[in-house]
Amino acid sequence: MKRTNAAILISLLCACPPGAVAQTQNPHDAQPERPTVATHAGTVAPGWLEIEAGGELDRYADNTHGIVVPFTLKFGLDSHLQLSLFSSGVQVPGGTTFESGDFSLGLKWRIADDLPVLGRFALLPSIKLPTGSRSSGAGTGTLDGNLLLISSNNLGAIALDVNLGYSVRGGDGTVIPRNATLWTISFGGPGTGDIGWTAEVYGYPGTSGPAGKPPIVSLLFGPTFALRSWIVFDLGLIGPIAGPQPRAVYLGAVWNIGHV
Repeated sequence: MKRTNAAILISLLCACPPGAVAQTQNPHDAQPERPTVATHAGTVAPGWLEIEAGGELDRYADNTHGIVVPFTLKFGLDSHLQLSLFSSGVQVPGGTTFESGDFSLGLKWRIADDLPVLGRFALLPSIKLPTGSRSSGAGTGTLDGNLLLISSNNLGAIALDVNLGYSVRGGDGTVIPRNATLWTISFGGPGTGDIGWTAEVYGYPGTSGPAGKPPIVSLLFGPTFALRSWIVFDLGLIGPIAGPQPRAVYLGAVWNIGHV
């Protein structure tokens, strides 16, 4: 997930974020939900465990830098239900040490696989707990509820994912806005051999209140590399189109561990 600061990163779930991938037939195939902000409507097979981890280096307009190291654990509970656990390490802009960010728990429910227009469709409600430090900026100090609507379609060899999200937060709105939304349009496809690509336009509409922020629209692009069908690597760049989005470089990996 991309952000204007570490608090917004941890508070918005799409957090680790995420790539356009169709629901696979082989349960051992990795299904990357990152590196983009968007996630796909696919779910991990029942009883299978998948891990995603990575890192992102942000450069802000004042030349300060921030680092986020997200971690996601996904476990298939049922044929259409996935448990997702999200956490991260954070070095806030201008900081010198890493701290633990906030922790989130979500359930992705794949409602249908072939709806008109929506295609494969899923809901991802989640709860974020205030486990990170509010004083340092690694956490928001708020208990949040999030809901993500996910639509995935295949356009020939190209995968298309569209997400809409809404967050409601505790607190008085002085540290982080009480309400926030996001949208994403993500594309992914094959390249040459084991190398593929992903591209995305995403936005955080402006928020109100004492901690309100102007709207952000950004572009992400980068290659992916499948070392095996069950382990996929990625790297890429993020750049602002509008608003105070930092420039960033990211890298990461997705590992489908197997049936547990």
